Amino acid sequence: MLSLKESLKILKETNALIEGHFILSSGLHSPKYIQCAQLMSKPKYAIKICQSLAEKIQDEFINFNLILSPAMGGVIVGYELGKILNVKTIFSERVNGEFKLRRDFKIKKEDKVLIVEDVITTGRSSMECSKIVSLNGANIVGYACIINRSNGKSEIKDKIVSQVELNIPTYSKNNLPKKLSSIKAIKPGSRDLI
Repeated sequence: MLSLKESLKILKETNALIEGHFILSSGLHSPKYIQCAQLMSKPKYAIKICQSLAEKIQDEFINFNLILSPAMGGVIVGYELGKILNVKTIFSERVNGEFKLRRDFKIKKEDKVLIVEDVITTGRSSMECSKIVSLNGANIVGYACIINRSNGKSEIKDKIVSQVELNIPTYSKNNLPKKLSSIKAIKPGSRDLI
């Protein structure tokens, strides 16, 4: 398993962890931004992180037969973990603003589902995936991600297994520290602000 130091080094080297002034998909502002797509675009680094996360998942969740990830961020991470763990992997997509299963993906009642994301901040996408699992009468065994930056404030109340936990401060637009307000904000995320 990779150490925290080794994992952070990889995230910085791949530009998956950058500094500046960012508007997150939640609408909050942050001095750091995580873009796991940068990590996943570099397979020799991505495989190291995913193998380490897979080991943690195996230590924590023994019995699951399906990985469900939210599109877009979780698709590649879910696929890589599915490949390493030899578990079927599917993903949900937004249709009219709501996650749905498409492409003839199915969840059966007997399925035990692990929900996998790239980054968990508010837990919103994971909880939307949870609804899909519940609507299909299946069971959720847990949640996993490369980076958990929720700092205990996620909508997810169950255990989250992550490769890295980061406590990155976030601020509302009206409560920015002076240092952050002096930097032009950019919105690198993929979901429209609410």
